[in-house]
Amino acid sequence: MKLEGFRVLDLSMFLPGPYLTTAMADHGAEVIRIEPPTGEPSREIGKSEGDLTVWFRNTHRGKRSVVLDLKRREGVDAFLRLASESDVVLESFRPGTVDRLGVGYEAVRAVNPRVVYCAISAFGQTGPKAGRIAHDLSIQADTGLVSLSRTPDGQHALPCMPAADMAGSFVALSAILMALLRREKTGRGDYIDISMQDSLASWTVNVVSPVFAEDRELDTTQERSLGGAAFYNLYPCADGRVLSLGGSEVKFAANLLNALGRPDLIDLCRQPPGDAQRPVREFLAQTFAAQPLAHWEAFLSRLDVCWAPVRGLKEALSSEHLAARDMVVRTPEGHGMLGTPLRFRDEPGRVSHHAPALGEHTREVLSRTPGSTDISR
Repeated sequence: MKLEGFRVLDLSMFLPGPYLTTAMADHGAEVIRIEPPTGEPSREIGKSEGDLTVWFRNTHRGKRSVVLDLKRREGVDAFLRLASESDVVLESFRPGTVDRLGVGYEAVRAVNPRVVYCAISAFGQTGPKAGRIAHDLSIQADTGLVSLSRTPDGQHALPCMPAADMAGSFVALSAILMALLRREKTGRGDYIDISMQDSLASWTVNVVSPVFAEDRELDTTQERSLGGAAFYNLYPCADGRVLSLGGSEVKFAANLLNALGRPDLIDLCRQPPGDAQRPVREFLAQTFAAQPLAHWEAFLSRLDVCWAPVRGLKEALSSEHLAARDMVVRTPEGHGMLGTPLRFRDEPGRVSHHAPALGEHTREVLSRTPGSTDISR
């Protein structure tokens, strides 16, 4: 597999870091999860399936669990011995914490100049907000994303996805792989400072144009991907199900409007989103509301139009297509896990069925490091 032979020490918590190192474990890296004596918090968060939470199983499969108390000198010494033989160290503490504990970049680099050391934090290691702690919702709110999530009556809505967590995770993964690739040429490691807010802000390219081009806040009723475009919108059907149109290119609009007998509306789809497209939105809303979703699925399946039914998550994860893509896998006990989205023709990833018990590999891993004993408690 692509990352076979690489060792990763993961000090991170919750979602951004553990998701990242799961991707690395799926593709062959040896990921050693350094847990405090109290354990990773996601062991206790959310619903359980069998003896593990679904969250923990999906973010810790294929990893080794080593318990170290980094508030004790023995724990720090053991960590540094492991770090001296590792390729990547990942942490997600509040800025400054790892240095106070004695496991920061300078301490690790002193024993391993080739290490790629990545810190994921809410706002980064520098700047006025560097010391603030935050989880996903606060970062999305502070970055402007929550202001774009509105209910039909204009109220702010809780975002359904942890976009800041996931953006930070994938940006960090990209940076780590770049640093490892560069190390092959220079022999030197590097320090990576990943801000979840930076990562999320960089993902706003599809909506940020009014800010830069017109120096204004966004009006969600007027913007292309936020409700102002007729062909990038949601439409209730007669049976209460909802249909999405997700392609606002004029060629797709023409294909549907011609099929519905309204070619006169095509030119309006060439106009900017917002009030100019209101007649098209109103026509589509009335049209789709006249028949159940099944009728429109049959109708649209014959056309070259971007569309999809709004599915529940259970319905979506039960789809034939995701099964064919191995995006839902089952352990021998029948417990469900999400597959890996990183697909290679050669050396494909492999999803492990095992997620570790707390401290399951402490003795085994430390015994491979000269001078170590089980000092986890």
